[in-house]
Amino acid sequence: MIIDGVTYPGVIKEKEAAKKQYEKAVSRGQTAGLVRASGRKTEKFTVSVNVASESKVTFELVYEEMLKRHLGKYEMFIKVQPKTLVRKYEIEVDIHEPQGISFLDAQASFLTNDLLPAVEKSFSGEKGHVSFKPTIDQQRSCASCETTLLNGDFTVTYDVNRESPGNIQVVNGYFVHFFAPPKLSGVPKNVVYVIDRSGSMWGRKMEQTREALLRILNDTSAHDHFNFILFDNEIVLWKDSLIKATPENLEEAKQYVSTISPRGWTNINDPVLKAVDLLNKAHENQTVPERSVSMIILLTDGEANAGESNPSKIQENAKKAIQGRYTLYSLGFGYSVDYPFLEKLALENSGIARRIYEDSDADLQLKGFYNEIANPTLINIEMQYPENAVSDLTQNNFKHYYEGGEIVVAGRLTDNDLNSFIVDVKADGADKPIKYTENIPLQSEGDVSKKQEYIFGDFTERLWAYLTIQQLLEKRLYADSAEKANLTAQALDLSLKFKFVTPLTSMVVTKPEEKEKEEETLIADKLVEGQDQTDPFAATARLQTSSYIAPAQNYPIYSTPNFVDSDPHFVINVPQKDDALCFNIQEKPGVILNLIEDKQLGIAVNGQLIGNKKTSNSISNETYFGRIGIVNREMKIRIEVTTDTVTVQHLRNKKTFSWQQTGFINMEGFNLVVNKKSNVTFSFGEGATFVIILHEVWKDHPVHRDFLGFYTLDDHTFSAGVHGLLGQFFHGIDYEISNVHKTDNPDKPDATMKVKKKLLTVTRGLQRDYRKDHRDGIQIPCWFVHYNGEGLIDGTHTDYIVPDIFSISY
Repeated sequence: MIIDGVTYPGVIKEKEAAKKQYEKAVSRGQTAGLVRASGRKTEKFTVSVNVASESKVTFELVYEEMLKRHLGKYEMFIKVQPKTLVRKYEIEVDIHEPQGISFLDAQASFLTNDLLPAVEKSFSGEKGHVSFKPTIDQQRSCASCETTLLNGDFTVTYDVNRESPGNIQVVNGYFVHFFAPPKLSGVPKNVVYVIDRSGSMWGRKMEQTREALLRILNDTSAHDHFNFILFDNEIVLWKDSLIKATPENLEEAKQYVSTISPRGWTNINDPVLKAVDLLNKAHENQTVPERSVSMIILLTDGEANAGESNPSKIQENAKKAIQGRYTLYSLGFGYSVDYPFLEKLALENSGIARRIYEDSDADLQLKGFYNEIANPTLINIEMQYPENAVSDLTQNNFKHYYEGGEIVVAGRLTDNDLNSFIVDVKADGADKPIKYTENIPLQSEGDVSKKQEYIFGDFTERLWAYLTIQQLLEKRLYADSAEKANLTAQALDLSLKFKFVTPLTSMVVTKPEEKEKEEETLIADKLVEGQDQTDPFAATARLQTSSYIAPAQNYPIYSTPNFVDSDPHFVINVPQKDDALCFNIQEKPGVILNLIEDKQLGIAVNGQLIGNKKTSNSISNETYFGRIGIVNREMKIRIEVTTDTVTVQHLRNKKTFSWQQTGFINMEGFNLVVNKKSNVTFSFGEGATFVIILHEVWKDHPVHRDFLGFYTLDDHTFSAGVHGLLGQFFHGIDYEISNVHKTDNPDKPDATMKVKKKLLTVTRGLQRDYRKDHRDGIQIPCWFVHYNGEGLIDGTHTDYIVPDIFSISY
């Protein structure tokens, strides 16, 4: 943190301790900030800051990133998104590799013929250089435009010379071993694709899945064996056993894939166990090669809601069935998937999990993942190091090696008198066992220092710590409570010792006040999957350092739903601030409120209020939604959801489901799934998805009634004119919070909110999100806007009262 030319360095602390310092600084109106890292291909930094009055602060974030070798190359992604013309825009990349650089390239998703001359790239021997320096005229989207072309990824790719399969770097008593053997014969694969075809896969998701599978089939090797298992609430096998990838079988498979269509709900447990059974029988009957790689690739977009639905039980069943013999890869499609469950399911079975984002290139993402595992060349790899000379090894046994990848092992030298470092690598190849032996002469410290002057002197030690923390956190996912505590303590100790921001630590920057010596604080907080949004320790292979100068502004990192539940509490998520706003609407039972209205799309959602039962002992003003109506004028569909039934009317056809049953409707452009006594999910096209949750009270409750909660899961297709109590926030809301101060309730401080050119007094509080836990819900912190949301919503709440449950303006 740079203030008046003076730099105040960051300090790594345990996460909760750092958080308390941060909150203390914010409550006093002092300079403070919260930095979170997440992203799909590169680190995105969302910086929320509170700068003390009449102050100017620069935040500089320096980060290290390991680059993973994929398909024979290292890739570094630089996010380019200035959003305006920049007088002096420069990207400079310097590469120094002691093995020598074999090739170097740089591309950008936004490059035009006019921008191409702004990219320069060169390499010779150990060094490479890339620069990108577009002039203002080159940046323009047209000759007289003030908008910029620069919007996308700038990607640098390269690889190193490989005279031997491995490269070992030893510095300051620690070593790192990079292992990437030369081109070998491929080991046959036995793949069972377990594909979700439940109702929520309707539309573009299913289309992209089919496209990806067709691409994968085109690249399937003739020596491979494969099969498909489709699942919703039932499972369907394409073939009774795995079959060889002959041209005839591949053609038949393509025709089959083209017919896959979504229906039903989601049973994950049974198809995974069936996949294991297929592989077991293939090996028992010797219908697949003895030297081969067997794997299960699971693709799903939702949570298990049929059959065995307990995630822990599904994980236990899969692990018990697989018994370490096969690898399970989990691909989570979209934002509503239970990704922590899929990650644990994969890691417990030697695989990895990947999130597939619902972008236009989702089919390419799926194909890209397949490319990484398409060509196994070694199995059962064992890396052996001098037994009495090394300690604290990171993982050194691996189930597979895939062509174009890299295995990285690090450890500590305990024998300082070693003259050479001998490594044996044993593995099984396609036809026979393979052994590599490397004898690396150890350089003197002086020679090493000179050789390594291009990078940190403690590079190998930090890389060892990084890999060790990563592996400890992965083991933590499926450890019992006692072992989890031990792994957590080890990972925390290393994170603090090596000053890493991890899921267990945060970075605090403090500046003492000249008079009061109070702290001003900056927190750098890492997001991870499940509790977070990405894995900060994705398996990677090269260390590089960069920095980011962050102005005091915010960038969105992910989408979260807006919803209304309980009394009714409206909760508006604001991802760019990693926060939420909430307000209540107090009206009489029977009143119908407009939640969403998009005249351009012809979609409206309205909710009717109900109250508690009247009793002689109590008077309650609480109201809830007891009836919700959805109308799609273009599709001529009306949906009415009450606490008893779900009714869908299309033209003259009407279908009614009781909450006591499970059912679905799948038709062109529309999909609906009713989960018994739980929820109903429905979607229009690719970008309008909603969930209505049923809240049941115990039978004959003297006061309370059953009621409904309404959640938007996907709203990106709505037009700019969408409105309603929820709809008006689909395209974001900007506000500023200041003057946070204590009240009589220490857990509910007040603050001043500047929103829509108004100043409102708001209160910090908690509301409940019932999507994951229908009974108790998950508490979400938010800034509560009083008086029926006045000042936050457009107009007053009475403007949103409509005469009919299916009301929509023309």
